Parts: sequence; C-alpha cells; structure tokens
Amino acid sequence: MSDIKEVISRVCPDATFEEGECLTVNVPDKSWAAFARELKENRELDFDVLSAVVGMDWKESLGVIYYFTSTSHNWDVLAVKVAVADRENPMIHSVSNLWKVALFQEREVYDFYGIKFINHPDMRRFFLRNDWKGFPLRKDYDANPELNPIPADDEQNEDDTVSYVEDEKGNIKKVPGKVFAPEEYVVNIGPQHPSTHGVMRFRVAVDGEIVNKVDVVSGYIHRGIEKLCEGLGYPQILHFTDRMDYMSAMQNRHCLCLCIEKALGVEAPRRAQVIRVIMDELMRISSHLLSFGCTAMDLGATTAFFYGFREREMVLDIFEKTCGARMSMNYNVIGGVIADIHPDFVKDVKELLRIMPGALKEYHTVFSGNLIAKNRLKEVGMLSKEEAINYCITGPSGRGSNWSCDCRKKHPYAVYSEVQFEEILEDGCDSYARYMVRMREIEQSCKIIEQLIDKIPEGDIRAQVPKIIKLPAGRWYQQVEASRGTFGVYIESDGSKNPYRVHFQSPCFNLVGVMDLTCKGNMIADLITIGAALDFVIPDIDR
Repeated sequence: MSDIKEVISRVCPDATFEEGECLTVNVPDKSWAAFARELKENRELDFDVLSAVVGMDWKESLGVIYYFTSTSHNWDVLAVKVAVADRENPMIHSVSNLWKVALFQEREVYDFYGIKFINHPDMRRFFLRNDWKGFPLRKDYDANPELNPIPADDEQNEDDTVSYVEDEKGNIKKVPGKVFAPEEYVVNIGPQHPSTHGVMRFRVAVDGEIVNKVDVVSGYIHRGIEKLCEGLGYPQILHFTDRMDYMSAMQNRHCLCLCIEKALGVEAPRRAQVIRVIMDELMRISSHLLSFGCTAMDLGATTAFFYGFREREMVLDIFEKTCGARMSMNYNVIGGVIADIHPDFVKDVKELLRIMPGALKEYHTVFSGNLIAKNRLKEVGMLSKEEAINYCITGPSGRGSNWSCDCRKKHPYAVYSEVQFEEILEDGCDSYARYMVRMREIEQSCKIIEQLIDKIPEGDIRAQVPKIIKLPAGRWYQQVEASRGTFGVYIESDGSKNPYRVHFQSPCFNLVGVMDLTCKGNMIADLITIGAALDFVIPDIDR
C-alpha cells in the first residue's frame, strides 16, 4: 500500500490518509472529480471496480465513503472518503461518468442523506417518493409522523428529474428534466406481477413490442433496515440479513458475523467455520434450483419448475432439522453458529449429493437443451465483460459475461482457501450464459461440500464473546460470495453498544441497475426473460 500512497500523493496533493482495516484516502470535493479519474484511468492505480458507495452523516459533516477494487492489482481494496460541511445544500461531484454502477448508488445516497451529486444525470430519489420530506438516515431526521406525515395520496411528480450541471467556470446550474418524452408510450410492468419476482415496478417505453427505455421504480417494501440497525445492539441486527435476499440468508448472515468478528478480533472455532461453509453452499444450491425453476416457469415451462423444487425441498429439510426453520434460519451468530448440526445432517447431505448429478441431467434434458428455451435465452440481454465490471455485476451474472469475480477466490474467507473448486465462467454474455453458470455452480457447490462433509472437526461451535458487544471506534467492510454476487457489510462504530452506521451492499441493487441496458432493443417479452436470468430478489434491493 505504500506504493499506492506515493502515487496518490503525487496525483492528488490534497489527499490525506487514514490507516485501518484498509487504506482510507480523505479527499476534498474540489479535488475529487480529477482524483476519481486518476483512480480509474491511471495504470499505476487502475481501480476499475466501484464496490460500494456508503452515505454518511458525521454530524459535523455529510459525505460518502467509496470502496474501490483493482482487478489488475491482486484485487486490492481502497476506501475514499469525501465529506462536505454544508448540511443545508450538500453537494459532491458524481463519479457516474466513470463507474456506471454509481448511477443508482448515488441516487440511494441522495435519497437518504440529501447529498446532491454534481453532473449526475438523474438526481431523483430511488426508494422514497420525490415529494418525501427530509432524509431518513441523517442523524437529525425527525420520524414523528405527526410532524412529518407520510404522504397517502398518489405521487404527482414521479416523471420529474433534475441534474446539477457544472460549467467550465465551476458554476452549478439546476437543470429540470423528464424521465420520458411526452410522445413516448409508457407501460407498467409490476409492481404486482409474478414475473417481476416480487413488488418491483418497471416503467417501460415501448415502440410496438420493442423496448426503448426501462425506468426502475423501487421502494414498495422498503423497511429501513439500515436505520433500524442504529437503535439495536449487534446481536439484534443479525436477523435482518436473513430477510433481505432470503435465498442468500446463510451467506448474508455469515458476512455480517465475519464483519463484527473482525472488529472484535474474534475467530470462530474450526468446527463452526466448516459448518458455515457447508451451509453457505447448501444455500447456493437451494437458490440456484429456485432460479432454474422460476426461469423455466417465466418462459412457460411449468414442468421444469416442479423438477427444481423437488430437490430444493431436500435442502430445506436439512435446514429445518438443524435450524428449526426452512427460510429465515437465523443460524450464524457472532463467534460461530447457534446450534450444532442435527444427528441426521451428514446422512441427509450425502443423500443430496448422491442424487444431484442425475437430477442435473434431468434439468438439462427437460429445459437446457430445449429449442424454445435456447431461442428465448441466447443472445438476449447482452452484457459485455466491460459493462459487467463498470456496473459491478458480480456473481453468476458477472461470470456469465466471462468476468472472474468470485469472492471465494479473490478474498477467501472461512475455509474456502482449503477446498478445490472451479470458478465457473461463460463467455456468451447473454441470458443463457447466466443460466448455465448457475447450473454448473450447483456441481461446484456439491464438490465443495463433498470435501468437507466427512471432515467436520470436533470441538466448540462458537467462541466466547461478551454478553454486551461494543466494537472499538472505527470502520470495517466485509464481503462474501452470496448466491447472486458479492454481498458487502459496512460497519462504523463510535465505541458504543449500537452501531453508528450499518450499510448492506446488496448484489441485487446492481443487477436491477442494468435492466435498461440489457432490455433496450429487445421485445417486451424478453424483459421477463432478462429479469429471470439476472435473478434479482426484491427485498435485497428494498432494504
């Protein structure tokens, strides 16, 4: 990191540094736009992935912490902190011109903190209505419904947008705009429609049956999880992760526990680490089976849907025996796992491993090789490798664009460095490639479990942790490979028993960010196919 500090000091003399879990660079906003370009385009730095955008209220200032990754420099991680003291009209330069993933990420920060991003093309709220009063994640937000009533009438201005454009002299002009032109024909898909896989709404401009533009409208089930975390102790916030992407419940909760354990300086016992990895891979199998079934059903192949659910039931039965639940398992805890595995666990898992190869052959026979399925999926929803990196599309969807981005390989955690498995890549860059990555990843998950199931060591299932957990003052960021991509947890602590800030960086938020890009020019029926192949889960977006 010393070499990076030297380069940063050279290209941005205003930068200052904070040592911590990873190097943090403090940059004033007046230098931020130029420094961001250096981060992206300077070959000595080459931070090509924007992993997370975290809005912050430090009371004396508002700001953003950006987490960057350099795929060419051994996946090094760098944090950049940009803060402004103006709470009345906070403004920070946008980086959406360099990393397209910021198009939605910066809108989320504006939604909850009121920070306006200069030169961002669409400064609308993302989860809340445009006419919502106040910014809920600010520390001084008044949530009293009597003083700040929740609007109950229809939103009148959802087509209005605005951008804050800076000219060559540094003057900033507010430029109003519209999402759609008056002559465009706009139809709603969702929010209540089976193929939107939850309450997601797409406003779609169409020319006949051809899609010209997709406007993503979220927030129908937004639960304010990150705000709720600030009023709870660390053990109390764990259950939220099971209820975001409920098909990544094990991995998400594992990630939060790892982040807290890292801050505490606690390591889970070996037995717990092995059990956690087995559970994570069972969760991945369950998720990919659901994705297979729902993709098939969305295309009209209802028989295949039941095939996928047949084996998924076996996974849920395994979860139920050990965890007591089939969906919200609440299994990982700080320091390990909450209960030891069921006496039938090893036997049941081995039976699943025995039947999966034959089941996968059936799936490929009934659906993967079907001519109609191929015609509906191949060369539909194209997403190049460069676009996947720019929009930070990780997981099976990113690997379907031939981007090697598996967190289990790039930043190994638990016992993943000790098992042999292949990172599945497909170069089709289309919906079929994303589908095939998931099908092949089921095989690799089985391979990982096979290596561990007979080697679960004896010993404790959790480490001793204080009854009241207080993290030292500081900030931490942890990533794991969830079922749909890289899931990240950011925690900032002021030393008390409640977190000062928790941010969940969900892969599905980025996935829905490419719906416009991947659907444009395709038919409206293809929008359903593309959404199914991207495989986003709505509560993971509507946090």
